[in-house]
Amino acid sequence: MTWFRRKVRKWVAYRHHWFQKPGLRRLAPYLDRPAYWSLNRRKVAMGVAVGLFAGLMPGPTQKVTAVTLALLMRVNLPVAVLFTLYTNPLTVLPLYFLAYAYGKLLLGDPAAGTMTPPPGWGQLNLAEWWRLTLDWLADLGWPLLVGLPALGLTFGVIGYVLTRLLWRWAVVSAWKSRHCKTL
Repeated sequence: MTWFRRKVRKWVAYRHHWFQKPGLRRLAPYLDRPAYWSLNRRKVAMGVAVGLFAGLMPGPTQKVTAVTLALLMRVNLPVAVLFTLYTNPLTVLPLYFLAYAYGKLLLGDPAAGTMTPPPGWGQLNLAEWWRLTLDWLADLGWPLLVGLPALGLTFGVIGYVLTRLLWRWAVVSAWKSRHCKTL
């Protein structure tokens, strides 16, 4: 663990050099603050929560949401951005289906956990199919609109609590191992 800790501290200390580069120099007054790079349990746990919440935002807005929330809440910025990476092209569909089912559950729909199939071409002409497809998408809208932020908040709370527990466990284990060596 000490090797990893040394590497992370060296990487965090190197940020001053990053902000001297011409492209990042303009951002230094905003991003080169100790609160955004702090490695204490509260800042890291909140960074994990922010990243897990922002990871469920649609496509390209994930990183922007994570950075914005991390700056507003003054939490660990790299951790917040790193934890948005749990969503990728392979996991986004199952996560969005889970958010849809969660939204239906929160809205009180008795058919929570099921999704109606999209309309097929069958004997429909293009206008009828398009109208039915738009109706199908509208039916998905509210449960997904409610489910995404609710699932993001749930993931964020779980990530925050787990990070705090794991951090506590690591500190207590290190303390016990040091205490045993001194006896």
